[in-house]
Amino acid sequence: MQQPIVATAVDSPAIVGGAPPDAAPAGTAPVIEVRNVNLFYGEKQALFDITMSCKSNSVTALIGPSGCGKSTLLRCLNRMNDLIDDVKIDGTIRIHGTDINARGVDVTAIRKRFGMVFQKSNPFPKSNFENVVYGLRIQGINNRAVLAEACERSLKAAALWEEVKDRLDDSALGLSGGQMQRLCIARAIAVEPEILLMDEPCSALDPIATAKVEELIFELKTRYTIVIVTHNMQQAARVSDETGFFMLGKLIEFDKTETIFTKPNQKTTEDYITGRFG
Repeated sequence: MQQPIVATAVDSPAIVGGAPPDAAPAGTAPVIEVRNVNLFYGEKQALFDITMSCKSNSVTALIGPSGCGKSTLLRCLNRMNDLIDDVKIDGTIRIHGTDINARGVDVTAIRKRFGMVFQKSNPFPKSNFENVVYGLRIQGINNRAVLAEACERSLKAAALWEEVKDRLDDSALGLSGGQMQRLCIARAIAVEPEILLMDEPCSALDPIATAKVEELIFELKTRYTIVIVTHNMQQAARVSDETGFFMLGKLIEFDKTETIFTKPNQKTTEDYITGRFG
C-alpha cells in the first residue's frame, strides 16, 4: 500500500501515541461513548451505526468530505439535533456513563456539560464583558464580583485577556475575526463545561489567527475533553490525539491520529488523506 502523505508543520506539537482507540487509561472510562448510533431526518438516514469513544483530556478530530455526517454527530453529543423537526436517533450515547437519550434525562442539565464553538464566530452585540458572562447571567448569576472573576479567568484561558482587559466595556463587534472566535471560546468555557465541541472553529480565520486558536486548543485539553470537526487535515494532524474519518454518514476508520495519517487500515482513508478525492 502506498505510504500516505503526512500533513505536518515544523512548529506543530508532536503527535503522541497512546492506548488503542477504544481503550481508556487504566481504571478510567471514556468520557464520551458512542455505540451503534443511527440518525434519520425523516426517511433519510444521515448516520449509520457509529461507534467510537473519546478519552478525558484529549482532542478528537472528525474529518471527511462535506456532508459526511461529522457535524451531525457533533450535534448528537449535546442533543442539539432535538431542535430539528422529524429527527430520530437510535443507539446509545453516554457521557461519563449517563445515557443522554434515556427517558427522563434532563436535557438542559446535559447541555450544561458542553461548551459549543461554531464555524462562524457569533459574538452578541454586547460588550466583551457581557459576551463572556452571558451564560452565567442566564443561570441567574448577577453578582458583579463573581462575574468579573469568571470573565478574567475565561479570557485568560482563551489567551485573550491581555488584548481586551482595557476594552471590556467596548462592543465585541469591534474585535478582529480571530479575537471574536477566542471570545466565543471564552464564553463557552465561562460556564465551566466538561466537554468542548468545536465545529470548524478556524474555517473563517487567517493563518495567524488559526495558529493562535490551535495553540489554545492544545492548552485547553489539559482541562477539557475536546471534539473538533475540521475539513483541514493538517489541522487534525497538528491538534488531535485521535481522529475519525467519515464518509457518507459512516465512520470508516477511527484510530490514533498518527495511525490515521501514516498507516491507515482502510484504502478509502488512504485515498482521502493523500488527496485522491475530497
